[in-house]
Amino acid sequence: MPAKRPPIPLSRERIIDAALHIADSQGLRRLTMRRLGDALQVEAMAIYHHLPRGKDALMDALAEHVTAVHVEPGGSWQESAKAWCRASRAALREHPGVLALALTKPPKGRTAIAIREQTDQLAEAGLGDAPGAVRALRAYVFGAVAVEVQQSGWAEAADDHDEPWRPPSKGGGSPGADADFELGLDALLVGLTRH
Repeated sequence: MPAKRPPIPLSRERIIDAALHIADSQGLRRLTMRRLGDALQVEAMAIYHHLPRGKDALMDALAEHVTAVHVEPGGSWQESAKAWCRASRAALREHPGVLALALTKPPKGRTAIAIREQTDQLAEAGLGDAPGAVRALRAYVFGAVAVEVQQSGWAEAADDHDEPWRPPSKGGGSPGADADFELGLDALLVGLTRH
């Protein structure tokens, strides 16, 4: 009889990865502590050791996972803004199951730090109202991804499949979705230049 492999230690990262898989493949409403414990092959109560506030802490961690992006500053504030928006879009599209959390949870922790970093980068690159610009850019990205995920039929597919939805191509979305996103982003940047 082969020796049993020791169980993989439970960690915050493993919990979040398993929760993301459930949310992306079955939808956020199906993510329960019991289902998460089953996926991790532990009692649900073991999760509380890593997330003492339980489901609230888990929801915060999932929102933070898809909204705490970092990019290197570009040569201009426009280049930096585009890099932030593209990175944010990619992170949100990677995990459509937690898009609702990203839209509704107030920024805290690493997300709040990332927003401050983005605001500072844009201000240092010469943009006058960097806080207002960051709010507008985040709203644009969240809205664009919400429309894209809705049009993809992901919500219906999550009810029928056990595999996570993935963007049509690794580098981004469909050519039409990518072009629409870039067109809207360019228009927004032109508007921000005028203020």
